[in-house]
Amino acid sequence: MTARVAAIDIGTNTVLMLIAERRGGEVVAVEEHAEITRLGQGVDRTRRLDDAAVARTLETLERYAARARSLGVARTAAVATSAARDATNGDPFRARAAEILGGGVDVASGGREATLTFRGALGGLGIARGAPVAVIDVGGGSTEIVTGAAAGSIAWAHSYDVGSVRLTERHVRDDPPSEQALAAVRGDARVAYEAPSPPRGPWSAVVAIAGTATTYAAIDLELVDYASAPPHGHQLSLDAIEALVGRLASVPLEERRRTTGLEPKRADVIVAGGLVLVEAARALGADGLVVSDRGVRWGLAEELLERP
Repeated sequence: MTARVAAIDIGTNTVLMLIAERRGGEVVAVEEHAEITRLGQGVDRTRRLDDAAVARTLETLERYAARARSLGVARTAAVATSAARDATNGDPFRARAAEILGGGVDVASGGREATLTFRGALGGLGIARGAPVAVIDVGGGSTEIVTGAAAGSIAWAHSYDVGSVRLTERHVRDDPPSEQALAAVRGDARVAYEAPSPPRGPWSAVVAIAGTATTYAAIDLELVDYASAPPHGHQLSLDAIEALVGRLASVPLEERRRTTGLEPKRADVIVAGGLVLVEAARALGADGLVVSDRGVRWGLAEELLERP
């Protein structure tokens, strides 16, 4: 029987699990799971993990561990990203998570996160080997930009402390968000991407991964059932994203939650996330994006399947 692995990405906003195996040289998903637990709730302000957020996340990890066992997973690994890096009280959470999962939880540095992001993002997009590409990963607490060749070699990478949850908590006070709040979110993103500035192409493709990008693709496609037809490879112009941001920002949260293609739990941070994404693409000199449904968990799964 082909060995199965479970790769878990514990993000600031969402916990993702990929159960995968190798078939004919390709890494193939057996199952994928995603749960918004908002682990990074309040971390930008307090630098501490919130007790309720920790409880939600650990409960999700318990369900994931049980499912992995039921599918005969031979090896499990987890990485925790921005919220766990920033919190001063992360050790007890990581210890309990490791106990649940039966192995350590790697608090990924920005560079490590970028490497996994780049490796995982490009599969199944048909980009020519050696073509110059850039990958954007907008998370809840941080955004990674990675550039290199589609064959897998990284030329440049940086993790920026701007994300959908972080900037929503920092600036958004009104419902719908005020023009001043939107300008502040955009301004923080622009300033962040200047220190340092990423390379500016030309690119064969600029690929966007993670929940912000896939949500805008799902809204654009009006996806009712994301799981059956994820928008892997969908192309979005920056003008289209800006239009969607404007539409979502113009309505109250309760109405926004009813948007086709939008996971209701993501509705409060999706506007800030869209602005962070657009400004990252502009910093790269791009006018459009290719959306990838893959990312850190796929890069981690590839690593696990390569181990003896």
